[in-house]
Amino acid sequence: MGEETKSSRFRRICVFCGSSSGKKPSYQEAAIELGKELVERRIDLVYGGGSVGLMGLVSQAVHDGGRHVLGVIPRSLMPREITGETVGEVRAVSDMHQRKAEMARQADAFIALPGGYGTLEELLEVITWAQLGIHCKPVGLLNVDGYYNSLLSFIDKAVDEGFISPTARRIIISAPTAKQLVRQLEEYVPEYDEVTSKLVWDEVDRLSFVPESGVPTL
Repeated sequence: MGEETKSSRFRRICVFCGSSSGKKPSYQEAAIELGKELVERRIDLVYGGGSVGLMGLVSQAVHDGGRHVLGVIPRSLMPREITGETVGEVRAVSDMHQRKAEMARQADAFIALPGGYGTLEELLEVITWAQLGIHCKPVGLLNVDGYYNSLLSFIDKAVDEGFISPTARRIIISAPTAKQLVRQLEEYVPEYDEVTSKLVWDEVDRLSFVPESGVPTL
């Protein structure tokens, strides 16, 4: 195994994914594959907490590989019968808004596995933040068996109809395998259009994206 496959510019990646496992074994296999890829590249995980569905599979794979796992979970979702046991470190927050902000603050990049409403909502929010220049962290779709093809087609339609700029479209990185996706995220260079480059965000917004090192990533 070469040194290139062992190192990463990312310290921790946030993974959004379903609290269900999905009907295809390939979804579950992709979650485990992603967890192993993070381990191989010495990347830690932040995710929404719990041990159910794809969330449980990716977190267990990272934990089993010896990397740090941070689960951020609203107190109302903490009972075991709802989300199961969280491996690694658990950080309780008051609501879904705080959960998303904390996950984003802790991460150097974002990856979405297949999932439902919650996954889409988290994914689209961090894409919007990137579009507005609130952060410059890469955002990736693990497009397992074409799961996200229809979403990408819709986004392309929005570009064609003038609702999303070509620059903003390039925020979304998509790949069918974890290895390929992480490699593309490593190579990502953010672009800003004329409007976004002039935006100045309040300190409260920027503070959401200061990592533990204290060095802003903006």
